[in-house]
Amino acid sequence: MVGYSIPEQQQARPGLQSHMHPHPVETKLPSEDGRLAEYRASGKLFAMNALITGGDSGIGRSIAILFAREGANVGIVYTTEEQEDAEATKDIVQRDSGRAIQLFPGDVRDSTFAKDVVNSFATKYGCIDILVNNAGYQKLEDAIEKLEIEQWDLTFKTNVYPYFYFAKFAVPHMHRGGSIINMTSVNAYKGGPSFLDYSSTKGAIVSFTRALSNQLVGRGIRVNAIAPGPIWTPLIASTIPKDSIPKFGQNVPMERPGQPSEVAGPAVFLASSDSSYISGSVLHPNGGTVTNS
Repeated sequence: MVGYSIPEQQQARPGLQSHMHPHPVETKLPSEDGRLAEYRASGKLFAMNALITGGDSGIGRSIAILFAREGANVGIVYTTEEQEDAEATKDIVQRDSGRAIQLFPGDVRDSTFAKDVVNSFATKYGCIDILVNNAGYQKLEDAIEKLEIEQWDLTFKTNVYPYFYFAKFAVPHMHRGGSIINMTSVNAYKGGPSFLDYSSTKGAIVSFTRALSNQLVGRGIRVNAIAPGPIWTPLIASTIPKDSIPKFGQNVPMERPGQPSEVAGPAVFLASSDSSYISGSVLHPNGGTVTNS
C-alpha cells in the first residue's frame, strides 16, 4: 500500500514474524490511498474444521485468523523452530474469535507425522472440511551449475511431497462440500531465474491441483490453488538479501508488496460455498501481474 516502506533486515531461516519490521498485515485489507479496512466476517465457515500447514506466520497465520473469524475450528502445522510464532497465532485466534485452535509442531516432510496430525485433528472434530497446503521452502541460487542436488531434493521434499501426504490422509476424512487449497506461486508462471527449484515445485503444485481436482470433483470435494506474488512474510525476511528488502515488491504493476491478508481473503472464498462452482482453478493475488493461468 502507499507509504508502506520496508527497511533492510535479515533473519536466519525459517524466520519469525515477531522479528519483522514492519509487521505483516494480517487482518486488514489495504487500499491504494494508504488506508486499511478491517476484514469483516460473516460466518462463511461456521462450525467447519480447517487444517493449515505453515499456519504459524505469514500467509498461513492470516488464513488461520480469518478462518476462525468466519467460524471455523483451526489446526496449524509448523516447525518446532516456529513455536514462538505459533503461540502468538493461537493467542490471536482465541482472543480475536474465541474459536478452537490446535497446534501441531513437526516436520511436514515426514509422512508418518502428516498422517498422525490429520488423524488427530479429524478424531477431535469428527471430519476435515478444509485443508490448506501452505508450508514451503525457498533459497536463492542464480545458476544451475551452483544449485546443489541436495537443495533441489530438499525443496521438492518440502514443497511437493507434503501436499500429497496431507491430501492423501485428509481426503478419507472429508465429505461432499470439502475444499482443498494448495499454495503455489507467481513463479510457477514467470519462472523466477533465481528460484529454479522453487519455481519447479510451484509448477508441480499447479499440476497436482488440476489432477486432484479431476479425481475428486465427482466426490464433491473441490481442489483449487492460490498463486501469490511478492507477499511480505518471514519467508522473504529469511531469504532475500537484506539490501534487496527495501525494493521488495516494487516490480509489480501495483508497485508494492502484498500483505498476508490479501491472500487470506481469496482463501476464505475458496474454502466457502461462495466458490461452489469452482474447482481446478488458480487465483492470482499478485499485484497486477498478468499470467497464463
